[in-house]
Amino acid sequence: MPDEHQTEQSEPETQHPEQPQASAPSNPADGPDDTTADAATGTSAGSEEDGSEPSVNLDAVLRQRDDYYDRLLRITAEFDNYRKRTERERRDLIAHAAGDLLGDLLPVVDDFERALAADGQDGPAYRQGVEIIQKQLLDVMTRHGVSPIEAVGTDFDPLKHQAVTHEASESHRDGEVIEELRRGYTLRDRLLRPSMVKVAKA
Repeated sequence: MPDEHQTEQSEPETQHPEQPQASAPSNPADGPDDTTADAATGTSAGSEEDGSEPSVNLDAVLRQRDDYYDRLLRITAEFDNYRKRTERERRDLIAHAAGDLLGDLLPVVDDFERALAADGQDGPAYRQGVEIIQKQLLDVMTRHGVSPIEAVGTDFDPLKHQAVTHEASESHRDGEVIEELRRGYTLRDRLLRPSMVKVAKA
C-alpha cells in the first residue's frame, strides 16, 4: 500500500515544436508585385533608371520623309501649272472680248469714213448722218455692258460725279448737278469714267 505521503510522479510535459507563422496574404488593393509586373511587361526597373530609349527604325523615317518631299514637289508643280493655265485663260478671255468689241466698232469707223468723204455743204443732212453714227456707237457700247451716267438734275454723288466747278443758284437745290461737261459711263456695275459736272451751291 503506497505511502500516502509519497508524492505522485507527474508526467513530463510534451514539448511541441513551434509552428511557422503563415505570411499574411497580400492585399489586392496594393497592386501587383513588382517582380510580377516587370515580368509581364518584359522590362526591368533598371531599364527606366539608366535612361535608355526604345530603338527607332531609321529606314522607315527616311522613307516617310522622302514620300512627303515627293508629295510636296508634285503639289507645287500642279499649283504652278494651274496658275499658268488660269493666267493664260484670263489673257485669252480679255483678247476675245477686245476682239468682239473692235469687230463691232469697225462698221462705225466705216460710217465715219464715208461721212468725212461726203460733201458737207448740206448741213442738216450731214448732221443727221453724224447722229446716226453716234447711235450706232452707243448701241455697240450698250451690247458690251457700257451705260451712260445720268447726271443733270440729280444730287451730286462723289462715286459717280467729278465736280469741276460750283455755281451759286437760287433755282436749284444745294448740291444739284446743273450741267454735264463730260459724260460718264459705267461698265455693268463698275464705274468706267465719272461725269464731269457743274454743281449748284445755294
